[in-house]
Amino acid sequence: MSSLSARPAVLGAVAVFASLGAPLCAAAAPITLAAALERAQAQSPLITSAQAALAAAQGRARQAGFSPNPEASLESENIAGSGPYEGFSGAETTFSIGKRLELGGKRRTRAAAAQAEVEAAVVRVAIARADLIQEVKTQYAEALEADARVALAKEAAERAEDLARVATTLVEAGREPPLRALRARTASDEADAAVLAAEAQAAAARRALTSLWADPDPAIELVEPPTGPAPSAVIDPTASLDVRLAQAEREAAQAAIDRERAAGKPDLTIQAGVRRFEQTGDQALVVGFTAPIPIRDRNQGNVAAARADATAAEARERLVLARSVRAVRDAQASLRAAAARLEVLQSRTVPQAQQAVDLARQGFQAGKFSLLDVLDAQAALSASRNDLIAARLERAKALAALERAAAQ
Repeated sequence: MSSLSARPAVLGAVAVFASLGAPLCAAAAPITLAAALERAQAQSPLITSAQAALAAAQGRARQAGFSPNPEASLESENIAGSGPYEGFSGAETTFSIGKRLELGGKRRTRAAAAQAEVEAAVVRVAIARADLIQEVKTQYAEALEADARVALAKEAAERAEDLARVATTLVEAGREPPLRALRARTASDEADAAVLAAEAQAAAARRALTSLWADPDPAIELVEPPTGPAPSAVIDPTASLDVRLAQAEREAAQAAIDRERAAGKPDLTIQAGVRRFEQTGDQALVVGFTAPIPIRDRNQGNVAAARADATAAEARERLVLARSVRAVRDAQASLRAAAARLEVLQSRTVPQAQQAVDLARQGFQAGKFSLLDVLDAQAALSASRNDLIAARLERAKALAALERAAAQ
């Protein structure tokens, strides 16, 4: 009796949960996978951050191409002294213009290093977009899988309710012991609770999907995308985005060595101006130049650091290349395995489990099978259909992983 009395409460909880925003809502706007990808790429903070980093690198590259500004100098000597130098009568005033000449290819190497950073930032934007595409496809597939589990749980709850009614009828007719009806009713209550859990997981999956474009509202309707074929073209792991980024970072590190070497060479500053002698009213030209003497500081520390960074970048490139090859091979193997498992489940396992349930229910109603036989058959069908849903998700994830690994 306790389980029978608990059933209205469970059903009431289902109704309340639906009224508070079940994942499948009649007013929800349908969003296809293509629309979700477009929305995520337009609104994702990850893409915005990567594009901002690219803009910053481009700004630094523009700045690196500028030469030093000229400098103006005004000097006045022999003023406010004593005797003939009292006041400004004996002043000598010099106005000059100076220009620092960058030697050793400083501007060229500085601009090349900055441009190498821009190239790396461009690849980082492409990587951010590829990562986001994979994440959207994965979350979309998980949301669809959660919807399918909700539908499966509801179907199981309906079958359990039908079976409970049949068991009650057979008990009243004296064909089954009362324990059978209690067992059927307990299974029905458990199925109703499973619906609640599946709906909660579906709502969480929707929130995870919409968070990719910074939208807190999970009230969307998903559209099952057509099953696309696996990539048939030959995939070159050495041309993947990750390898391209590692190569760009190595080239940037090599350019940094040239920049630091050039920075260690002294520059020459030339000056030219006019000097006025207040006592005589005469004027004269003043020219000169200055240059540092590189006795101690030759920028050798920064050169050594740049060389170490280049060595690390070369090592990372080798590591990324090996990982890229492994990622492509693993994704291809996972996709083949998921596709084979999906084919077996679709063509044999699920149809056979459904046939077993139909035979068990017919035999139970005819008095040939027990309630436990029917429950076992229904449990096997639910397990096989859950496996089918999981296999579809695994295939979608493997396909997204392969597309990400092969992105160029």
